Amino acid sequence: MSTLYTQQDKNVRKTWLLMTLFLVLVIGIGWVFSQVYGDPSFVMIAVIFSLFMNIFSYWYSDKIVLAMSGARGPITKEDNMELYRLVENLSIASGIKMPRVYIIDDQSPNAFATGRNQERAAIAVTTGLMRILNKNELEGVIAHELSHIGNRDILVSTIVVVLVGFVALLSDFFLRAQFFRGRREREEGGQVQLILTLVGIALAILAPVTATLIQLAISRKREFLADATGALMTRYPDGLASALEKISSYPVSLRRANKATAHLYIVSPLKGKEGTSWLAKLFMTHPPIEERIRALRGLDAG
Repeated sequence: MSTLYTQQDKNVRKTWLLMTLFLVLVIGIGWVFSQVYGDPSFVMIAVIFSLFMNIFSYWYSDKIVLAMSGARGPITKEDNMELYRLVENLSIASGIKMPRVYIIDDQSPNAFATGRNQERAAIAVTTGLMRILNKNELEGVIAHELSHIGNRDILVSTIVVVLVGFVALLSDFFLRAQFFRGRREREEGGQVQLILTLVGIALAILAPVTATLIQLAISRKREFLADATGALMTRYPDGLASALEKISSYPVSLRRANKATAHLYIVSPLKGKEGTSWLAKLFMTHPPIEERIRALRGLDAG
């Protein structure tokens, strides 16, 4: 059974695998560009950009995520004594270095953790979360986020925000470039050129899908582990279960919610936007809330 400690090395390996896959994917797209346009410099550009984005995402992805979410902070004890003390006490109890604490001015209740390690970790909570949850429920949410920090899955989940977004932008650029080339230029290239163009378009369409599948592969199981570990920290599983019920039942999405960052939050911030079909459920970034609550209340009963 996975624990807080056995997951750490696994998540570090996942991070390196993700960055390697990103490198290969972008270089592959660059190679197709070079074949379609007859310009080998595209491969060199792809190599340089993929290396740059891997390094950039490792060092700065937490800042990007916090900026994208509209988080303000880090707050001090004087800014919000109750929240600061709660995070501080749970950090001490769990043996985790206290993360920076941020607040998002949004009435939709939610929270997430980000950062590449404990020294650079941050937890962000919305004003709506603090408004609707009681102390036990808020403790459960903070403990859940501290668990993500402890098992180091915040590293891979934060990096994926930048890498997935970059792949989507690159693919969009390729599709637009194909559109503006014009029909005559494509016809003059002959049959081989046409085949390469079609391959390039297919790769550009599939690239964001591949990136999304990578994103989903790291998102679902980690929520169950963080729920269980968070419940162990507080010794009150029903606090987190009750919090999940309140957060999931709130009908309004976060104002800055988007698909790139949705997997970071404790509950999907895209309320009513993910669909209910089997295909939509396949691409959900979180396991069903009912399953998470049932697992938590099973721990409580046990």
